[in-house]
Amino acid sequence: MPQPVGAESLARRTVVSIDTSLLIAEAFEQAQVTELRHAVTSCAHAAGLDGQRLDDFVLAVNELLSNAVRHGGGQGWLRLWREPGRVVCEVADHGRGISAGRLGQRGRPAADVPGGWGLWLARELSDTMEVDTGPAGTTVRISAAAGPGSA
Repeated sequence: MPQPVGAESLARRTVVSIDTSLLIAEAFEQAQVTELRHAVTSCAHAAGLDGQRLDDFVLAVNELLSNAVRHGGGQGWLRLWREPGRVVCEVADHGRGISAGRLGQRGRPAADVPGGWGLWLARELSDTMEVDTGPAGTTVRISAAAGPGSA
């Protein structure tokens, strides 16, 4: 018996499981930063961060959101998810990228110099930070260890 048209291609499809650890995936502009920060706080707390760890992580995320708005074209994309033993946040924008010189600066910014605190704070307040940057934009991923049994 002949197969219906297209049945062969349907049989070959790969089923991709839905990532149940994804907590937030949202585009944002300046107007959504406060609301998104509150959502990150709630989700990160539910995922196992609390106390100073939670406060530090949320402040780091807020710095990344602010940087995306200020330096990345006025808008960005945030994803927050849970992995075993940690919470991960990724903020992406469509700015012009970060210069190698700026990216390589690891020291604390001078107190009398405006700006330059966002990435430094994000790095200091999270357990890990990765930056992928270029002329098409920047993606920064940070993580923080979550409490036992939280993942």
